[in-house]
Amino acid sequence: MPSALPPALPNRHLTTLTLDVDFASVVAIGATAAGHRGIAPVRGGRFEGERLSGTVAPGHDWFVSRTDGALAIDVRLTLTTDDGATLYLAYQGTMRAAPEAMARFRKGERLATEDYKLHVVARFECGDPRYAWLNDMIVVGIGEQTLAGPIYRLFEIG
Repeated sequence: MPSALPPALPNRHLTTLTLDVDFASVVAIGATAAGHRGIAPVRGGRFEGERLSGTVAPGHDWFVSRTDGALAIDVRLTLTTDDGATLYLAYQGTMRAAPEAMARFRKGERLATEDYKLHVVARFECGDPRYAWLNDMIVVGIGEQTLAGPIYRLFEIG
């Protein structure tokens, strides 16, 4: 007899990632086969959690405004924990909203959190043995847009 599935997906808050994005310096690549592509510089930021806290080094957010209206993101960052370990963080995801809300967002307007969904799947890599537990972790996140940049709450699954 198969075992019963848990009533909900087990998860645990890992960290909250707050990014400072330089929206004024976005590099517009233009219309491509995938959609309108651009690159947003991440100036830095901070991540805070019970087991994982530190600072974010400058990096980039590669994004595509797809023809279906969604915004696809692909971000790669270097993190430094408060105790000196260096981590690699990569995450991909989408921001989805009604067409009129996405049009306002593309003009620089901040949307109410109930007007969009921002979801990501993240992957950590680290060579420091203190943080080796991150290397095989499955991480998902939900995000919120602010005028300074996104804030993601990242959760360990399992």
